[in-house]
Amino acid sequence: MIDQQLPGITGVTFEQMLEQVRYEGAYATRAQAEQAVRAVLDAFGRQLTGDERVELAARLPYEAAVTFTSQIPATEPLTGWGFVKELAARTGGSLATTRWDAGTVLRIVAQLAGEELLNRILAQLPSGYALLFGRAELTACVPSRSAVAT
Repeated sequence: MIDQQLPGITGVTFEQMLEQVRYEGAYATRAQAEQAVRAVLDAFGRQLTGDERVELAARLPYEAAVTFTSQIPATEPLTGWGFVKELAARTGGSLATTRWDAGTVLRIVAQLAGEELLNRILAQLPSGYALLFGRAELTACVPSRSAVAT
């Protein structure tokens, strides 16, 4: 299981999710992986609203969904970098290790969510989250005045 993608959306247990996070994040113990999963999902639960929140919770293992939905969403979501900084402040971790934790957990969440739901989630959130989910962050190119004048 560890060297394969997570199985389909249904049937993934919390233990399987933790093992995948442990493997991909190179955590020494299952307890470290679980701590990262719970902290990241708890924080991410404050960032996502609406149908996407409900659909994502339905695709997570029960224990992960409970952690994710236990928080009331913020009125103004943070940027991806703001999310990492707030998570670091809450957990007492460094920005580098917190970025690692967030990226590791959210890449697994992206696999569970699937492409279509992940696209809708990223469309709802401010900039900076695509990288945390293991995707490139594409932005529109706005020509400069000098390029338009020529």
